Amino acid sequence: MAACPKGSSLRPALLASAGLLIGLSLAGCAGKSNMTTGSIPKSEPVAAMNATQLRGAAERIGEAYEKNPKDRNIGIQYASVLRMNGRNDQALAVMQQVAIANPNDREVLAAYGKAQAAAGQLQQALDTILRAQTPDRPDWRLKSAEGAILDQLGRSSEARQRYRAALDIQPNEPSVLSNLGMSYLLARDLKTAETYLRSAAQQPGADSSVRQNLALAVGLQGRFQEAETIARQELTAQQAEANVAYLRAMLSQQNAWKKLAAEDNNTN
Repeated sequence: MAACPKGSSLRPALLASAGLLIGLSLAGCAGKSNMTTGSIPKSEPVAAMNATQLRGAAERIGEAYEKNPKDRNIGIQYASVLRMNGRNDQALAVMQQVAIANPNDREVLAAYGKAQAAAGQLQQALDTILRAQTPDRPDWRLKSAEGAILDQLGRSSEARQRYRAALDIQPNEPSVLSNLGMSYLLARDLKTAETYLRSAAQQPGADSSVRQNLALAVGLQGRFQEAETIARQELTAQQAEANVAYLRAMLSQQNAWKKLAAEDNNTN
């Protein structure tokens, strides 16, 4: 599993914490994914791979992409694996080519927006996501994606409106509830964040990334043992240890977390 960045300040660190996956999985930190690729033998889940395996997958899918750079499925898969390897600029370049070849494909536009956001082009990503959306048949995934980008732009009120619109279309969707919870966590409202994240974790289909976000919210409130228990749930031993190691790294930033907790207490 590729290492997740610790971050040097509070907000970037939280944004890196597998949260704000925006329904389009902007980043993953020891989290599960249902994505498989035909270029990977036996359709091995990408999220189960370690860093060496991810590099090998990127090379294999890259060869398929080189042979057919206009193939939307290969391009989307290649960009996703590149991002998991931390190669965000290259992933963006891939999706630019795929988007040129498939300018009206909503899934391609969504993946392009995801690549733009991962590369730090937040306003461009927002524009791309809005272009992919159709008002007569809105897609909840794109609504959630829009919300997560707005959160990263510091527009939390607008972001939460998008999450709730997504939940109107897809009630109790765990990825959207998780994004909503992370929105409150970024705003230092840890109790409300925990409420939404716990609800997300209880939904059918909730994956490791949702539980990791819940573990972070619980740990930030000082309940470290409970946080580690959550982080270990329903994972292989290797994945559980990766999650716990990441959680400990996040919580070890004591000055940032103490400041967050103090500000949260002062608002209550």
